[in-house]
Amino acid sequence: MAEFHVISGAQITSRPLVIRKLRMTDINSALRMGLQDFVEKPSHYVFLCLIYPIVGVILITWTSGGNTLQLIYPLMSGFALLGPLAAIGLYEISRRREQRLDTSWFHAFEVLKSPAIPAMLGVGALLLALFVAWIFTAQALFDWLYGPTLPTSITAFAHEVLTTRTGWTLIILGNLAGLVFALIVLTTTVVAFPLLLDRDVGAYRAIVTSAQVMAKNPVPILSWGLIVAVLLLLGSLPLLVGLAVVIPVLGHSTWHLYRRAVV
Repeated sequence: MAEFHVISGAQITSRPLVIRKLRMTDINSALRMGLQDFVEKPSHYVFLCLIYPIVGVILITWTSGGNTLQLIYPLMSGFALLGPLAAIGLYEISRRREQRLDTSWFHAFEVLKSPAIPAMLGVGALLLALFVAWIFTAQALFDWLYGPTLPTSITAFAHEVLTTRTGWTLIILGNLAGLVFALIVLTTTVVAFPLLLDRDVGAYRAIVTSAQVMAKNPVPILSWGLIVAVLLLLGSLPLLVGLAVVIPVLGHSTWHLYRRAVV
């Protein structure tokens, strides 16, 4: 049945997955190889990833005019929760380059033909649910601290947040809540999508394997998560335009991290 294929995958008789012990050198190597993939044909990746800055600008404009300025930062930072899903096409490019196949940009869309696409959509639905939960959490925290009072302008709101005790409480608690969501995403999807692209093992096994990678390699994977967060922050600073470079580099690097983590 289709639903069981999504959960358990088609390769029910495949050999057991073996998790390797990672070192920080593996993280560095994955990043270096991801950068090499990007440098080879960067025009492809800019095409694939410009959607990030475009959507970010649209969201900023929408929230600024809808008396929901308090959600600008949660929306922008929340994109990181959807990053593993958005980079699926980049995993395919890295996979093809690894096998010395043609890496023209249109091959990124061949992932749509993968037999594991239902399972990928299943894991993607999990990420979307976490993204929505994060937005609701951020709004609930704001309501708890500020009540029905809404910011009137982005300048006044920034001044309120940065110069008052309530504002700093919002910053600290908000970022702690965001950290929890980020850790959930990192634990459940660090290798889930590359694994599904490589082998149709089903959503459940992909998520469990990601958790096993985290459990066996907590320091390297947490370091990887920190690197991702810092690079996404730096890419977001110039009006999100830097994400057109950061996202593809991280996407390719994630594929190589998967290759090192799972036999």
